[in-house]
Formats: sequence, C-alpha cells, structure tokens
Amino acid sequence: MQVIATAGHVDHGKSTLVRALTGRNPDRLREERRRSMTIDLGFAWTTLDSGEEIAFVDVPGHENFVPNMLAGVGPVPAALIVVAADGGWMPQSAEHVAALDALQVRHGLLAITRSDLADPAPARTQALAEIRATSLGEVDSVAVSATTGFGLDHLRGALVRLTQGMSRPDASAPVRLWVDRAFTIRGAGLVVTGTLPQGRIKVGDELVTAPRGTRVKVRGIQTMERETDDVAGVARVALNLRGLTRDAIGRGDALLTPEHFLGTTVCDVRLHSAVGERLPSTLMLHIGAVVRPVHVRPLGEDTARLSFTSALPLRIGDRALLRDPGRRRIVAGVAVLDVRPPQLRRRGAAALRARQLTAFSGTPAEALELARRGLIRRPMLEAMGVRVTSTPVAADWLADPGHWQELSHRLAAVVSDFAAAQPYSDGLPLETARQKLALPDLVLVRSLIRPPLRLHDGRIVHQDAQLPPPLATSVQQVREALGSAPFRAPEARVLEELRLGEREIRRAVRAGLLLHLEGRIVLLPDAPERALVQLRRLEQPFTVAEATRALDTTRRVSLPLLNHLDGLHLTHRREDHRREVVGR
Repeated sequence: MQVIATAGHVDHGKSTLVRALTGRNPDRLREERRRSMTIDLGFAWTTLDSGEEIAFVDVPGHENFVPNMLAGVGPVPAALIVVAADGGWMPQSAEHVAALDALQVRHGLLAITRSDLADPAPARTQALAEIRATSLGEVDSVAVSATTGFGLDHLRGALVRLTQGMSRPDASAPVRLWVDRAFTIRGAGLVVTGTLPQGRIKVGDELVTAPRGTRVKVRGIQTMERETDDVAGVARVALNLRGLTRDAIGRGDALLTPEHFLGTTVCDVRLHSAVGERLPSTLMLHIGAVVRPVHVRPLGEDTARLSFTSALPLRIGDRALLRDPGRRRIVAGVAVLDVRPPQLRRRGAAALRARQLTAFSGTPAEALELARRGLIRRPMLEAMGVRVTSTPVAADWLADPGHWQELSHRLAAVVSDFAAAQPYSDGLPLETARQKLALPDLVLVRSLIRPPLRLHDGRIVHQDAQLPPPLATSVQQVREALGSAPFRAPEARVLEELRLGEREIRRAVRAGLLLHLEGRIVLLPDAPERALVQLRRLEQPFTVAEATRALDTTRRVSLPLLNHLDGLHLTHRREDHRREVVGR
C-alpha cells in the first residue's frame, strides 16, 4: 500500500475528488458534512488498475485547521495537490505546499479540479511554477472534474505512475506510529489510527507509548476496514490495544518498538526556507501528528537548537517544520542533526557548536557518529536511527577506531606515570584508570589492557617495567640462588637481609621474576613446571615426604608448592592425602 495526503485551499474540491476516486466519503464528522468542509483528518482508499492499494489522508484546507492538516501530512510520503480551475493558486495552496517543502516530500501529483467550470490552463501553469520551486520539483498534472468524471481515468493513471516511482519502505525497521486518532468501540475497547511509514506490526506485538512509556499489546489490526494479523508500512492502520485507557493516549502520541527510540527534550537541527530570517524564540514544532511548542535558540546561519518540555522520540534525519501560529505561516523546515547534543555552558559554545554542525549531513551514518561521539553503546546509537555494522570493543560499547587507539596509548602512559611515581605499588587500580581516562564503564578499561600491560589482582601493571635498582639487585641474588637449587627457597632471615618485604616481593612477582607461595616462600616462576618433571618420575600416587625428597627441599617448601599445584589442577590430592600428577 501507498498513502497519499491531499493538499490545497479550502473548498477547492479535495474531499469531492477523493470521493470520486474511491467511492467513499472521507468526511467522517457530522459537522463536516453539515458545513461541507473538512475540519479534521478524513480517510478513504481504493485499488488502482496496477493492483496497488492506496489510501488517501484528506486534510482540511481552511487556515483555522492548519494544525490538523499538518498532522495528516506529517507522516505521509506523497501528496495529491488540488487547485481549482475557477479559483487558482490561493493562500492555503501556498501554505500546504510550503509544508510539503519543509518536510522535504519528494513525491507529488497536481490535480486541477472543476475543469468543467473554467479553463484549467492558467491555474495549472501557476501551480506548476509554484510547486517546481519546492522539494517536489517537476510533478505530473491532470485536469479533472469530479462532477462530470472528466479526467478521472487520466488521474488514476497518474496515480499509478506516482506510486511506481515511490520507494518501498523497510519492513524490518522499528515501528514508530504517530497517532492521529484515538477512540473506543463498544466490545473492542481502545482503537488508535495512524500512518505506518515503515516496519511491521503483528497481532500480539508489544509496543510502548511515547511520551508516557506505557507498554501495550496489539490485540487486533485493521487496514482499509479489513482485519489482518500483520501489516507492514506504508499503510493506514487501526490498532486495537490492550493495556491502555482512552484518556492515556491521543493525537501526537506515538507507538514505538520497545528499546529502539530515544526520548529527547533537546535537539540540534538544520533549518531551510528560513536562512537569514530572525526566528521568534517560541514556535510550534510539527512532526508526524505532533504539535509542540518549542524554544528556538539560533546557533548558526542555518542551524538552531530546539528545546521542548516533554520528550519526543526523534531520530537523526527526521523532518519537521516550525510554524508561527501568530503570523499563521510556516517559517522553516527542520532536519534533525543530533538528538543527544552537548550542553552549551561556556562562553562561545554556541558559535563552536554552529561550526561543528556544518559537517552534519542529517543522514545517520555510523562512522561519522562514532567519530563525533568517540564511545557510545550500540543500543543508543541504533535508537538514534543509525544502522550499526561494526563490532563492539567491549560488551555493547562501540568506539571510533582512532579514539580507541588513542585511549590505548593514553592508558599505557597513565600506567607508566603511576609506576614511576610509586615504583613499589601493586599497580594502577582499575577504577583510577577509568577516572583518569574519563571512561564511563570499567569494562572499557579491561578491554584496553593488552601486552605489555596486564591485569594483576584488579590492578594494571606493565610486565616489562624495570625494577628500581636496589630491588633489582636483591631479586637477582634470589634468582641466582634458586638457579642452582630451584626448590630451596630462601629463609625469611635471608629475605629480610635483602630487604625483600611483602611489597617488594609483590613487585617482583608482577614483573614476572618470582613466584610467591604461602607465607614468605618465593621460587622462580617456572618452579611448577620443573616440579612436575620430578614428580612424574615418582610412583603414583606419592606422599609429601616422597615429593620433598624428589625435589631436594624441605616440607616448608614442598607442602606450599604441592598446594599450589593442586590449585592449578596439575596434581590431585586423594582422600588418603597422597597425590598424583594429573594427565601424566
């Protein structure tokens, strides 16, 4: 299905034309029928000769109901612009087309109605010239009369060509349905309607409302008055919802795929159609079916920051418009550039931000967003509207490659500086490293640790770091003694004479020069492998005494060493306290 909105001045025959094309009266309100004027949004649908189903969102043309018109045009990808041959181009014709231009709608069709009452050529010429200067560009045009039926077949053919030129939306995309109507039906409960631009909704799906954040379940779906189990955009849909009351949702609210959108109260945008114009500080923002007062803070010639009181589920690349209700005119189109912009606290921050925004295209590109943000969680980046293909650096964290490499270098420097300032310390604590690098999560610090850095008991050490000269001399003496007698650990008295206390021993262990067992027992790092060579030669299983003799040491050393081997699962202690080498 494709969905097309009407656009045009009041009483130029939009609803009459839709009724002639579809056989349905889009004016659903009694007051509309009484006044022969569309006040709120109307809907009708038909099937073209190509087999394509199209739905029309019929919008009001009177200037008093422009917000209702914008609610209908907002989520729709194409427009049928209606200009009466006997009326020509009028103020609301201009405002409706300005709205389409502000929203960057690129698919349109011009219908010159009442061609039985006046020559359609002058109205067609002026309308095409006005439309040509907008995002719609060159459009097809057809002169028609809904009263006599003149030109309707040509219009249907033009609609076929229009829909064939429109892109097909992504059915796998997350759902964002702007609600334009909400009502209750006896026996069914709450029903909401809207235009689904992309994504798919199935019966049983769970959606979340914005801005309230209420979880609801889809208990029924209807499109073009037909019940269905699922529907994909673009489509006009009516959803029967469970878990929500009528007063908890209305026009301008949204139904979203959970965890796929960010609510924001501030965004940076690019403006068009307003370059050089001084904007009022307060305007009305129209996006989807939303009408929301916003504070406008100009940043650069064509950029601004918008702030609003309640959160909106916006994404990078969204199109909206700003309207001045006092002057009753659209003042600017809006392209959303950033939905998580930095705060502007310092002097000159706004000018700096304006310069930064010149590089923002309004297209959600992963590489560009990572380069701007350095680090960001994957779900948040996806919720901004960015399609992610890169692999996280840690957990669900994504990083710009250049920034990640810089962090790795900075961590090495921080560890080296810490070791130089505190040579006998146990290493740089993880939390201290996180704070010095200003990282949001410890898991990022752990992922940055790579040789020659390593993690030892919750601290980061440099495995190639040089020992202070006095300590290096003492450790070397121990290593030389163990080189000739690998299992005769030096007595505590000897360690004291060499000034090797607990802190110094830990420092030597981190440097990979010693192995520390229970108490004050130190051996060379390869002692476990050497011990296994000797223990495999024993008859299995063996006793502690047998192991002590085989290792040419004392029980003071052999027992802690055997316990260490047990802990490494290199030996196994039996119930009779004898041991055996595992996998010998």
